[in-house]
Amino acid sequence: MTATIEPLLQSPRLPALVDELQRVLVAEQARRQCFYEELTEDTKAEFINGQVVVQSPASLSHVTAVKLLSLLLHTHVERHRLGYVGTEKMLIVLPRNDYEPDICFFGAAKAARLTPSQRQFPAPDFIVEVLSPTTEHLDRGVKFEDYAANGVGEYWLVDPQLEQIESFALQEGSFSAAGVFGDGTITSRVIRGFAVPVRAVFDPQVNLRTLAQLAQG
Repeated sequence: MTATIEPLLQSPRLPALVDELQRVLVAEQARRQCFYEELTEDTKAEFINGQVVVQSPASLSHVTAVKLLSLLLHTHVERHRLGYVGTEKMLIVLPRNDYEPDICFFGAAKAARLTPSQRQFPAPDFIVEVLSPTTEHLDRGVKFEDYAANGVGEYWLVDPQLEQIESFALQEGSFSAAGVFGDGTITSRVIRGFAVPVRAVFDPQVNLRTLAQLAQG
């Protein structure tokens, strides 16, 4: 951050630049309020850097990966009463941007503060985005930076085409790569005790067997 603003601090145009930034942010906030008012339960959209981004329909492999991983997470989290797992239509409201992650997890402390009528949610403890050609630049770009800046403890990027998962852990305000998993077992650093075969995220039969094991504790 310091390296980013240092040239501005040395510029004689700093007051004018600050005024311009303030005008941009005021206009952006007005558009954001319109986004909230026009957003419906049937629309999957996000507000990113002042623009409304409407997501295109997902592929079967994308939907399958979201479903299988969310089943695994939900079963484990409910079995051990660790918090709350949400999917897709939960609007995560951060200081500038609003996102609808494919999967998110709130630990027990945050989950206890959620209410049944709530429509806007704070930064989760764990987020999963399933990659697609139209959204990968966001998942690896602004979302990657924003999630880390707002304290998301762990971030997984699931590639349904390569059938692999990239894991990132929060360290000193930014994400550090924890590994790329195409087989074997992947373990969460945030969700206590959650360790599953990578294949269970992509193969329905492996998923069923793993769910049975998770349900037994």
